[in-house]
Amino acid sequence: MTLDSGFWGFFYRLLYPLEWLMTYLLDAFHKGFVFLGMSDGPGIAWVLSIVMLVVLVRLCILPLFIKQMKSMRRMQAIQPKLQHIQQKYKGKNDPASREAMSRETMKLYQENGANPMGSCLPALIQSPVFMTMFYVLSSVRYVANGQRTPYGAFNVSTAEDIQNTPVFNIHLSSMFTEVDAGGKVTIGIFIALMCFTMFYSQFHNIRRNTPKAAQQGQAYRSQMIMALTFPFMYIFSGLAFPFAVLIYWLTNNCWTLAQTFWQVHSMPTPGSPAAEDKQKRDYKREEARRKREGLPSIEEEELAKAKEAAAENKGQGQRYQPTRKNRRKKK
Repeated sequence: MTLDSGFWGFFYRLLYPLEWLMTYLLDAFHKGFVFLGMSDGPGIAWVLSIVMLVVLVRLCILPLFIKQMKSMRRMQAIQPKLQHIQQKYKGKNDPASREAMSRETMKLYQENGANPMGSCLPALIQSPVFMTMFYVLSSVRYVANGQRTPYGAFNVSTAEDIQNTPVFNIHLSSMFTEVDAGGKVTIGIFIALMCFTMFYSQFHNIRRNTPKAAQQGQAYRSQMIMALTFPFMYIFSGLAFPFAVLIYWLTNNCWTLAQTFWQVHSMPTPGSPAAEDKQKRDYKREEARRKREGLPSIEEEELAKAKEAAAENKGQGQRYQPTRKNRRKKK
């Protein structure tokens, strides 16, 4: 039974153009590594091709990630105001109150350029890509043994090379239920790393990139619970995937983790602990620049501006000092 049949077969058939393209991209990366001197056939070149495919996909959706990041920053920045609106209408279930709450919430979104669904777009785009990668890497064994008609750049010979590529003590097509104890340990380590990278990416973003005012309440607790529990889904799904899919997935998670570190460090949400740290770094960097260039320090510049403003206000006060008119009539 191939992946073209059953409940998910319809979706995989819809994704056929993307699957076809994916096989050629993998083949192109493989040929590139062979050109650089790696051995043709089963070998590390196929593993690196999977890694490079992750890099290519993530680079393609990088503009969407930046848009998502800005949307999340806006949503996190308005959380205190959003909680204020929720508390304002807490316990009021009449239609007028519900409508007023919805209206004030939408006005808050519009005034701050926030979109609750803006952070979902990259995930929606990555989902069919992941489904395609799962199909392409899972179909290798079916193409190699003749159960699936060759497609795209995957002929029988190419599928056999991918299937027989050794990685540690298993092969790219190996699955948890098919390997010995040593192979199960290898797959288990990869699944554990997948869980950890996903968990820490979410945990670090929530703890360091959420405004302090929003680090309380039911919404914050729900986020923390999801960060702790959602990665455990990998334990069950990872056991059913070929090892090649686990390599793709772990590489993707590592990219996400690195991306999260960069986001929290360079573009933190205003009011968050990360934003406070960035202000301190920026302050030290600016002070060092002024010292190198022989310029006044930030405190000296602010003091000079304050004295200048005080002198200007004093001058204006003297210039426009009202004088008492002599209302006594001359005799």
